Amino acid sequence: MSTEPVLIRQLETGIAGLDAILGGGLPEFSFNIIAGAPGSGKSTLAHHLMFSMSTPERTALYFTVLGEPPLKMLRYQQQFAYFDGTAIGQRVHFVNVAEEASTAGPEGVLKRIALEVREHGPAFVFVDSFRSIMLAGKGIHSSAARLQRFLQELGLLMTTWQATSFLIGEYFSEHDPDPVFTVADGLIWLRRSVERNSVVRKLDVAKMRGQASLPGLHTYRISRSGITVFPPVSIAGARTVSAWPIRERAGMGIAKLDEMMGGGLPRGYSLLVAGPSGSGKSILASAFLAEGAKHGERAVIAAFEQRARHSRGAAVANLIDADRIGVVDTSAADLSVDEIAGLVLAEVTRLGATRVVIDSLSGFELSLAPTFRRDFRESMARMVSALADTGASVLMTSELEDRYDDLRFSPYGTAFMTDAIIVQRYVEIDSRLQRVLAVVKVRGSVHSDELRLFHIDDDGIQIDAMILDHEGILGGRPRRLVPAGVE
Repeated sequence: MSTEPVLIRQLETGIAGLDAILGGGLPEFSFNIIAGAPGSGKSTLAHHLMFSMSTPERTALYFTVLGEPPLKMLRYQQQFAYFDGTAIGQRVHFVNVAEEASTAGPEGVLKRIALEVREHGPAFVFVDSFRSIMLAGKGIHSSAARLQRFLQELGLLMTTWQATSFLIGEYFSEHDPDPVFTVADGLIWLRRSVERNSVVRKLDVAKMRGQASLPGLHTYRISRSGITVFPPVSIAGARTVSAWPIRERAGMGIAKLDEMMGGGLPRGYSLLVAGPSGSGKSILASAFLAEGAKHGERAVIAAFEQRARHSRGAAVANLIDADRIGVVDTSAADLSVDEIAGLVLAEVTRLGATRVVIDSLSGFELSLAPTFRRDFRESMARMVSALADTGASVLMTSELEDRYDDLRFSPYGTAFMTDAIIVQRYVEIDSRLQRVLAVVKVRGSVHSDELRLFHIDDDGIQIDAMILDHEGILGGRPRRLVPAGVE
């Protein structure tokens, strides 16, 4: 007898991000349950799977137990991009078993399903809603044992038919007792998380026999494209490139700043630019993007406080219009860090980008659904790590209050996870509000420790001289130095 393990074929679902959560795809010939409360997207997920996975050679049967014809369901499904009207009656077939469910109970439904499967020989079978069959069975005085026997027979038949099967059912909690959960090979729970005025959809693969699915709750979104799942960025499939030599630098677009950093930002590093409102963080980020474009580099920007095309100068706007700078859409409600990170990584891969700007972390946090803000620091650590794996140089800005008695570089405690830090501050000198800049950190590289004045004009940031005649500036109480020998 052979001791070689039997490999079960994994089927690609065609739904972005879902295969990574499942552990590579759906096991062929598996018996799966899609469960969740009304409005969680169960039927949408089922239809997206059906239209994406079926082919003329591998057809699908979709059984509905609704009192209304499938035509009404299709009326809504055709709003999604995955819908293909030419597939209906060819590779996708709809069958309404509402009459069998109401008059003959589960046995009648099973008989009709078996008849249709023998006629069509489908590769995929969907039953929506399975729970309606169970409720109909109870209505004609079916016992719990009878219903459990029906479930076992259905599971056995689906296995012998060599069809990958899906039962869709309304369940309000994973703790609802149901014998079908033990029979199923896979169990996918869809949830709606409501907190304050925020609604977030989350998916949990509670069970998937024979393979290691990814545990935890994973954000998904329903849009015109259908279902999109956002796996943790650590496994989101970032484009890994060979590391840049430490001596190769990415210019910042501000000559004197490059000198202060020891020649620019080392390739593949992450940089945090922290400063108060109006100190020039976004202008510095725009210079970073424009400088890369001068050398043929492509970039990606996720802007949370200002639109990417506005307030960044004509040069950056033109580069966006020419698709040399990709823009990540941050306008959707109730975002998650994994969703934004996934979109950024997708744009980096599409463009082959070597520079990324996130402006700003403060706006990023405010755009998140409340349920994700508690884990913002941990999620940011994963995102920074995933972006580093692409080999791109990353610039992030962060709003920072000028608290002179509390010198910090990030309100989120994220400064430690970046490779370099530039801090901007306001100071009062001679009754004028002036800007100062310092390079706090460039990991593994010699850099300036100077505190320099800078100003902003029509050409951007201009770095001026050191402040040699004052001390105590960072403490908020600058005082003019008295030259030696002068009292």
